[in-house]
Amino acid sequence: MNIGFISCSLLGGLFLLLWLLFTLLGDRAALLISGFNTLPPEKRAQYDVSRMCRDQRGAFLLWATVLAAGAALSLLVSQYCAIAAFAVWLILFFREVHFDVEKAFEKYRRK
Repeated sequence: MNIGFISCSLLGGLFLLLWLLFTLLGDRAALLISGFNTLPPEKRAQYDVSRMCRDQRGAFLLWATVLAAGAALSLLVSQYCAIAAFAVWLILFFREVHFDVEKAFEKYRRK
């Protein structure tokens, strides 16, 4: 086995476990989202928690799928496919990262 397969499999498996955790916990999983758990309860009530959890579940599943494809392709085609999968995952990951809590959750604010 090559290192690309192993690393993509481990990270993809981690994201699959996080997807399962968010699926099982439902709306209670919102407290696991970074930044949201630090907001006071009155501010948390201003956001659509179920949509937030659904989007996070979708992100975890997408990340796991990209890394699983990278793992499979690194075995079948070339180890460099794992590097491409990591590059795609990094792009998808950093699209979701925000350092400002208000900006991170503004699309989930209830009107």
